[in-house]
Amino acid sequence: MELVVKRYRCTHSAACVCLKGHISEDAMYLVFKHMKWNPKMIAIFSSVCKWFDEFTKRVLWKEFCHARAPKMMKDLNSDGSHIVDGNWKALAKLLIYCSGCPRGDLFSNIHVPIPGHFVHRTRFSRTLGKGLLLPQCRSDVLYVSESCEHLDQGEEGDLGIFRGIFKSFAGSNMKKMLIERQAMFHPNEVCPYCKTKLWHLMQPNMIPSSASVRLDADDDSVEYYVCLSGHIIGSCTLMPYSDSEDTKKE
Repeated sequence: MELVVKRYRCTHSAACVCLKGHISEDAMYLVFKHMKWNPKMIAIFSSVCKWFDEFTKRVLWKEFCHARAPKMMKDLNSDGSHIVDGNWKALAKLLIYCSGCPRGDLFSNIHVPIPGHFVHRTRFSRTLGKGLLLPQCRSDVLYVSESCEHLDQGEEGDLGIFRGIFKSFAGSNMKKMLIERQAMFHPNEVCPYCKTKLWHLMQPNMIPSSASVRLDADDDSVEYYVCLSGHIIGSCTLMPYSDSEDTKKE
């Protein structure tokens, strides 16, 4: 079987090092399938030239997302939803990267920078997401990760950083309510996953008290932002393990 049918010349950049063209997309697809859609290798491959970068955004990151979270991807793309179309790279990053808090002014409970980092594996839950929504918005679908624990952060104590994504955010009750309540965008920060503007949900009082219970967090310590693409980033002050266990027993 002949895999390399033809070569494609890079049309995106005159300075591209791929002066002799490219192997076929089918061949590249099979190579990365054999590597089980390794995200590190996809990222390295995308940096070679703009043509490769376009291919990874359109094909490889999509396959990585479906392999990493198949049920979640199926749901996000069901019922005619196209929220992920053209944004697979951002979603892939959300699946494997905790954004931390690069600056100390994003969340009120974090006063020192917490660097972002990759995570080996994270579970995303619709049930957890529902607990972060007001009753008026609970028909929306929100997938939220388990809190990434950043322990012993000085005066801040044990912190949790979480992330997530809305299904069909453009038509969601959440977005309608944000507009109706004239929520403001953060003046400086943008979404770490897609670089769009961030709405702060503390401002229009749109975080229910159930959020702290769902996240095993101190009362009123949960904050999160949602971007124009429907990605969320949030933080909370985690309860001590003993207190958390007592609450669960009750």
